[in-house]
Amino acid sequence: MDNAGTPPTEGGTARAQGLMARHRFDDLWVRAASGLFLAGTAVGALALGGWFFALFWLIAALGVNWEWQRLIGAPLPLLRVLAGAGLLIAAVVLFRVGRIEFAFLLALPVVGFLVWAAGPGFRLWAASGLFYAGGLLLSVLSLRHDPFFGACAIGWLFAVVWGTDVCAYFGGRLIGGPKLAPRISPGKTWSGFLVGISCGAALGAAAAHVWPNAQAPLGPVFVLGLAAGALAQAGDLFESWIKRRFGVKDASGLIPGHGGVMDRIDGFIAAAIFAALFGLWRGVPPSAAAGLFYWQ
Repeated sequence: MDNAGTPPTEGGTARAQGLMARHRFDDLWVRAASGLFLAGTAVGALALGGWFFALFWLIAALGVNWEWQRLIGAPLPLLRVLAGAGLLIAAVVLFRVGRIEFAFLLALPVVGFLVWAAGPGFRLWAASGLFYAGGLLLSVLSLRHDPFFGACAIGWLFAVVWGTDVCAYFGGRLIGGPKLAPRISPGKTWSGFLVGISCGAALGAAAAHVWPNAQAPLGPVFVLGLAAGALAQAGDLFESWIKRRFGVKDASGLIPGHGGVMDRIDGFIAAAIFAALFGLWRGVPPSAAAGLFYWQ
């Protein structure tokens, strides 16, 4: 006899709820393990510097490039991924040998190819993905390049972005209130946003202030952290909007419990690009990183 239409018994309901709770608990452990592994690897690459640091972020940028070109669903995805990957690899090599200007020259034909290959309706999307991945890569390489302030700049970004992300999550859960952008990311609240950027800015300012040889002033770096944290949250919303635009839940399944590379570092990409551009705009020699912390 088919009992599919009968209501569940009390015991069946309890078992179902228990299985759901166990699934959420298991997923939490997977997310935590993946997050700790990635954070530890990022910190290790920062400490080692040089080619180790460049390789770590090249892999991240390649993942972003692959996910973006795959996500938009335009024609010839494999060729577009390979073209973008070739430019990103060339950019790292040229940056390390001090000839980054050639990477910008190479970008012209690669962007032209992506625009042609993607076809009508996807041309701008395909080109934007290359700038998104390349912006991340060149930003972190430019910031880390300074032998004096470089490590501090990346460490400050870690503190701001990770602090903002974690504190926004718990602040929103504990306080609640009006939604930040309900049509894009229903879980985000204004309370979480304000708590997150405040805590992230404070952690970043403290880290830069006690960093060996840097000792950046607390006030200006705290304000800078507020801006970077806000842009990190905006970067998270931007990636959520992209996924909604193309009807996908995650950018990929590369990272267990987190989805894809873009899902994990969307906020960091926005904050890193902002930090590099701001540091360069200040024009404090010798680098973008010095422009973040040298306020004498």
